[in-house]
Amino acid sequence: MARPVEFEYEKVLNSAMEQFWKEGYEASSVQKLLDCTGINRGTLYNSFGDKDTFFKTCVQQYNKGIEENIEASLKNKDLAPWDAISKYFDLSVAEVSNKQRALGCLLVNSLCESINYDRDMKKLVRSSLGTIRKALLSRLNEAKKKGKIKKGITAEFAADVLMNTLHGVRVNSRDGKNAKQLTDLIQFTVGSLQKK
Repeated sequence: MARPVEFEYEKVLNSAMEQFWKEGYEASSVQKLLDCTGINRGTLYNSFGDKDTFFKTCVQQYNKGIEENIEASLKNKDLAPWDAISKYFDLSVAEVSNKQRALGCLLVNSLCESINYDRDMKKLVRSSLGTIRKALLSRLNEAKKKGKIKKGITAEFAADVLMNTLHGVRVNSRDGKNAKQLTDLIQFTVGSLQKK
């Protein structure tokens, strides 16, 4: 009788996610994934599939954290629109650990990586970023209705500016900028859009 596979699924998934996050899809060889997770090749393929499938599962795991941040900020109706937006940036950038901040963003890193994603992989990464934009846009539409966006700026454009800022601070965080520097960049951007 075959022995049951013994490993902590979440722990393995988080270790693999961090590997992809740190070094990217292309540089994360199957051997590196085995080394960082402590599982063997058979367990990897039987439990997680091939490298592409494993990466997609890691992105889905990463998305859980994004969704938690969105729920606590952008979807929190007790917060005014701009307070919710600021809270989202705080949770996603300023309040994460130095180690996590230094990794940047798995999604942004993946978009910047020069690999040929298959259509499903590209769709998954873009969809994840689209979830953030949709939540931002919802609050920006609310801000627009309340007259809290500067004249001449649409909610759609403001969402694009904020997404661009989010991508930029993620890259800057990988480049070594600290939480205060990143927060200053975010606050400047928010201030350029927000009508007091």
